[in-house]
Amino acid sequence: MSDRRLATAPVSSLWSPDEFEAAIRAVGAERYHDKHTFHKLLHGGKLSKGQVQAWALNRYCYQEAVPRKDAAFISRVHDRELRREWLHRVHDHDGLPPEELGGIERWLVLTDGLGLQREYVTSMAGALPATRFAVEAYVHFVREQPLTIAVASSLTELFAPSIHRERIAGMLENYDFISDDVLAYFKRRLTQAPRDATFALEYVKQNAKTRDEQEACVDAVRFKCNVLWAQLDALEHAYVEGNIPPGAFVPDVK
Repeated sequence: MSDRRLATAPVSSLWSPDEFEAAIRAVGAERYHDKHTFHKLLHGGKLSKGQVQAWALNRYCYQEAVPRKDAAFISRVHDRELRREWLHRVHDHDGLPPEELGGIERWLVLTDGLGLQREYVTSMAGALPATRFAVEAYVHFVREQPLTIAVASSLTELFAPSIHRERIAGMLENYDFISDDVLAYFKRRLTQAPRDATFALEYVKQNAKTRDEQEACVDAVRFKCNVLWAQLDALEHAYVEGNIPPGAFVPDVK
């Protein structure tokens, strides 16, 4: 009996690379925000223009935070090759004018197309308090966590291309106020997200050296899914259930 116990691998043994990747991907299968009811309403054409405006306005806060969290990450990295690799993420969102406008500018093309004033969007004055708290929690997480765990938090990009394809098709089919040209952000992410996710996945598989570190990386993916989920919870509470907090954007009901 005791010999059999000794021969059994301990629970805390290191996952193989394939097991580690499977654990990460299982988080997306369970928790990614494509399963949220607000997401289904958005892509299914069930929202009014005002509700879509509220989504785009609040999502801008997340888009604006992404290059800040990436810059915070870079500031902690002593490995020059890793800094070089990660820097293009900042460029992807902030752009390199005049050749490349970047993801934030493409998002503003969407909010322009939805009839929102650009100055109002970029001020974030009308964003929901929960949105602001959620995105700043993500910036703080990446700034404070060990590098490998911070990298792991970006791995929701593994699941992003499918939601972008669904968003493009669903919004074009279901909303007459959405045109193909305002969806440029999502089209570009169809190639950017897989590239970034491939690098990040290999990085965490190579640099998580203990089972505890592996599990912390999986928890980081859960945390990021929670950040995305919380934003949709806030939108549903405010703009579907009708609990808009003071100072937040109020859609025109005309």
